[in-house]
Amino acid sequence: MGIHYDYKSTRGEKAMRKEAKRKARLEQRRAKRIVQNKPEGSQDKMHDIHKPITLEDLTNPDKS
Repeated sequence: MGIHYDYKSTRGEKAMRKEAKRKARLEQRRAKRIVQNKPEGSQDKMHDIHKPITLEDLTNPDKS
């Protein structure tokens, strides 16, 4: 009878531990997803905003 007697008195605590564990896993997944989606150094070069955009800027793939 010991295990059954103990069940109801500890189920709230067990539920709280389970919920905390689930939230921790979810937070780890979010952090991992943020790190994976973040480009490390491949930022696109932006066009100089003070220079007008020409047709050559738009069509020449070799110009960087």
